[in-house]
Amino acid sequence: MERMLKSKTDSRFQTSDSRPRSCVFCLGSWVVCLLLFAIVQSYGLLAENSFAGFPQDVVPVEGSSQWLVSPKLLEHAKLEILWEKPLPIKKDESLEQLLILDNRVYAISDRNYTVSLNRENGNMIFGRVVAPDGLPVMGLKLYDDELISITGTKVIAIDPDSGAQRKAVDVGFSIVCPAVRNSSYFYLSGIDKRLHALRAEDMVQIFEVAADNESMITSIIADESSVIFATAAGNVISIMPNKPTRLWQFDAAGGIAGPIVKDGISLLFASKDTNVYRVDIIGLPLRKQLVWKYQTAGVLDKAPRVTRGVVYQYVPGKGLTAIDKGDGTPLWSVPGGVDLLAEDKDKAYVITKNRTLVVMDNVSAKKLYSVNFAQVSRYAANITDSKIYIADERGRIACLQPVE
Repeated sequence: MERMLKSKTDSRFQTSDSRPRSCVFCLGSWVVCLLLFAIVQSYGLLAENSFAGFPQDVVPVEGSSQWLVSPKLLEHAKLEILWEKPLPIKKDESLEQLLILDNRVYAISDRNYTVSLNRENGNMIFGRVVAPDGLPVMGLKLYDDELISITGTKVIAIDPDSGAQRKAVDVGFSIVCPAVRNSSYFYLSGIDKRLHALRAEDMVQIFEVAADNESMITSIIADESSVIFATAAGNVISIMPNKPTRLWQFDAAGGIAGPIVKDGISLLFASKDTNVYRVDIIGLPLRKQLVWKYQTAGVLDKAPRVTRGVVYQYVPGKGLTAIDKGDGTPLWSVPGGVDLLAEDKDKAYVITKNRTLVVMDNVSAKKLYSVNFAQVSRYAANITDSKIYIADERGRIACLQPVE
């Protein structure tokens, strides 16, 4: 700042001012000193007022007193800021993904710099580049004590405490959806339209299987009793976990949109035939049973969010619809709604395409509050508790919670 002021003073000496330079210099110096003193005093007062009274674990972004969402606005919706912190990403990077796995929040930049944060207090666990720039990190999942991700043709295992890569195995084919595993096997969907089962201990392929119609496999879920995969043609197929023996098959009229959600004995999924389905897996031997299907007003392209009693489905061009999980009846719809952020008892917190938070009552089907979320451009859908995780593309992240 001194350099700028001095430069202006020097340029002024080059004018045709008839006053002696020494006098002008003295007058200019006094003016500069007074201005600097006033600026310093004002800044000190502003800083004191801006940071006074902030809780120790709740701090605004460094160099700014601006919150991601104003506490006053949140007060209207009976929410409070649990913590807010900046992520250590570079100025030319942007935050691309925000997701929740167990007790951590993972933030991934457009250059694959991944930050792991403690969900409760926002403290950083690690920050590390987990894949080369240009190769997207796909399907980050937690299994036991390993983070598993896919980059191109490689299955990568990461230490969840340090972010260090434990192993990377090139399977020799492009993988098209997130990998899953149980205690014995990895299950991968290849560009060859095959489900590949690889032994977990050494990544040797044991078997492969395809749908009868040779359609692309779009999602997989697995446990110790079965493997279930969905296809772009609308098939949902269950096989034995250790061999390509079919247990049952369910066929929808359109491709399955996004991952299948397993909830106890129930499978919930969206189809491009405009329907949301609940199919239960019952009996021994295992067999399928269609419990309900709910027809929406659009071709679906995302999986539903499933909580204790409600299924939340995004319908392109319409908004977010809440469906009773028990009988498939509609509860309410938020026009322009994009996703569920969290649920607190009978309240649902919905983010809209115009960056507004809408709070809905699932019992009365009425809107309770709305809050301006203008600066929020990234979020994580949380179906495990009532906390809300939001961020902007520059890496400012906040955790909100309902006020009891």
